[in-house]
Amino acid sequence: MPKNAAGNLTWRAWLIMAALAITGQIAWAVENSWFNTFVYDEITPDPRPVAWMVAGSAITATLTTLLMGTLSDRTRTRLGRRRPFILFGYIMWGLSTIIFPMVDYIQVTSVAMVMVVVADSVMTFFGSTANDAAFNAWTTDVAPSDQRGRVEGVLNLSLFLAQIVAMTAAGTLIDNVGYFIFFYSLGGVVMVIGLVAGLLLKEPPAPAEQAPREPFWQEFASLFNFDTLRTNRKLFILLLFIMITNIGMQVSFPYLIIYLENYIGVTKTEFSIIGGAVMLGSAVVSIPFGILADRWSKRAMIAIGTIISCAGGLMLSLVSSLPLLALSGFLWQGFSVAASIASVAWLKDLLPEQNRGKFLGVRMIFWVAIPMLVGPSTGSWLIQTFGVPTVANGQAGFIPVPLIFQMGSAISMLSLLPLLFIRSKDQSIAPA
Repeated sequence: MPKNAAGNLTWRAWLIMAALAITGQIAWAVENSWFNTFVYDEITPDPRPVAWMVAGSAITATLTTLLMGTLSDRTRTRLGRRRPFILFGYIMWGLSTIIFPMVDYIQVTSVAMVMVVVADSVMTFFGSTANDAAFNAWTTDVAPSDQRGRVEGVLNLSLFLAQIVAMTAAGTLIDNVGYFIFFYSLGGVVMVIGLVAGLLLKEPPAPAEQAPREPFWQEFASLFNFDTLRTNRKLFILLLFIMITNIGMQVSFPYLIIYLENYIGVTKTEFSIIGGAVMLGSAVVSIPFGILADRWSKRAMIAIGTIISCAGGLMLSLVSSLPLLALSGFLWQGFSVAASIASVAWLKDLLPEQNRGKFLGVRMIFWVAIPMLVGPSTGSWLIQTFGVPTVANGQAGFIPVPLIFQMGSAISMLSLLPLLFIRSKDQSIAPA
């Protein structure tokens, strides 16, 4: 059991958690940013394939996390409950990352546009199985309630470290060695870390079954019953906040590097410098937000982080110098993640113990599927309607414009409205 006699997590558990979190977040950071630039640079400057790829990945991630999260709740094997999904999922995640850039060998652009969506979705299936479903459920299994804010702080610190690596190293590597070697190297790292950490990972005993479980598909379908919504009212209100704020973020985030490189004139190497500065600054606020979320008010920390993040997104649309881009990027991304720390810690307090994996899957509908369907398609429409026409590699397309950041910030501000329906005294009350 990965706790010491005092009920705290062991150093071994913390190290495994950090290794899997950093590796997984590097892979997600690259998929969220550099897969999009790969398509824009190597295949077509049309913004629609990026929106399709993000949407396909979002649907895959959501369905995978719902299904595999529910399955991991029910799994009882010699290797453990979550461990098989983490171990084999990370290995296949790395392999599919290695395969992704080979789509560039396809000579017919229309076919290549379809295949990047397929390849990205395959990679997402394994990543969501390993990370979104199994790993996130495992961190909830092993962390007591009074340590979850700290766990989220450490996991988000891992996110920042991963983002620093992905942002500072990725642009420079791609400029110097190209996309292929970069993706091959990343995939190899994910496979090795997943193998080693997966073999060393320990799990607490699975909770005793209170009653015979429903058949798998019946249990899965129960997620969409009205009674589930009514019984977990506060949980779903919080998920509504998460959905709206992430829609706002996804209006512009998939096109961020494309905007900076093609509208502002920032090189990939310069973006690496900006990205590194943003992530270092963001790391400074991550742990304090986790601690304050535990000790003060999760709702207040969410509101503060969201307001500052929206102000940063607006500022980002108005500046062009590297220092101001770094500052606005820090406010936009850093405080968005800070609000996420408080919201995820609160969310995990509200998860029913017997069905954590399943409800982490429900989270994906609000956190990933709807935002990544609505946000990027809104951004693509804005770019096609108001963007700067361009031609690259013989393909017509558009360069993103500042409006996508302004619209995204306006949408994210609306996310504060659902929080008004949760009373302050309700924040620490778990659902029945």
